[in-house]
Amino acid sequence: MDILSKQYFDAYSLQTTDLEELVSAFNFGSKSEDLVYSVQASAVFSSNIEGNSVNLNSFMNYQLSKTKFKPHKELQEIEDLILAYNFAQKEKLTEKNFLKTHKILSKKILIAGLRGKYRNDKVGVFGESGMVYLAVEPEFVPKTMKDFFGEINTLLSMQLSMEEVFYFAAFIHLRFVHIHPFRDGNGRVARILEKWFLAEKLGEKFWQIPSEKYYKENQQNYYKNINIGINFYELNYDKSAPFLTMLPQSLKQQG
Repeated sequence: MDILSKQYFDAYSLQTTDLEELVSAFNFGSKSEDLVYSVQASAVFSSNIEGNSVNLNSFMNYQLSKTKFKPHKELQEIEDLILAYNFAQKEKLTEKNFLKTHKILSKKILIAGLRGKYRNDKVGVFGESGMVYLAVEPEFVPKTMKDFFGEINTLLSMQLSMEEVFYFAAFIHLRFVHIHPFRDGNGRVARILEKWFLAEKLGEKFWQIPSEKYYKENQQNYYKNINIGINFYELNYDKSAPFLTMLPQSLKQQG
């Protein structure tokens, strides 16, 4: 699926008629501390989606502790993810920087040789009843990702409306998780990628959108909406609207 295609934009647009109103009403913090907190919360909720049990209150109290104990693995995972968000905020969205972002966030979830590197083995997504999705073969991952970032670069160079930016950000997220290019950490880095594109096109304040919180609170639908085919070659993007409209819906809540 070519993410440059606007094949589903008209249908998407009919379901997101209140997008500009939602953005205008969203309470973006104006202080640097607001962005810091938003990123910390994003990292916690994104980690929670992947099974991390540390909630936001526990993590923030850990951060405030004057006598910090040595963090356990789950706390370290969140701290690494915060570092990855911070890196992405300072750098341009390129494939090279994207790989560095994955390398940063995967410090505790992958061995050194797999961090920031595309996988060289087959990967499937499994549910309680068995495999629910089989990603593209490893030998095709580098070329697929090169094409993927070629399309992102084209989008970054285009004049887009706010509605188009949200549409493409969500489509980038969806397409990426279907490619599933890493051995682990795909979900975490996909959610960074979505916001990275938003921020590149609309400004730094869009890192504050609580999309990760919304996805966590609607986790069952999040995974259901991603699941539009049994393998990379049988994906039906005609069913993509429920996923694409989740990002705008996240604006209805504050972080």
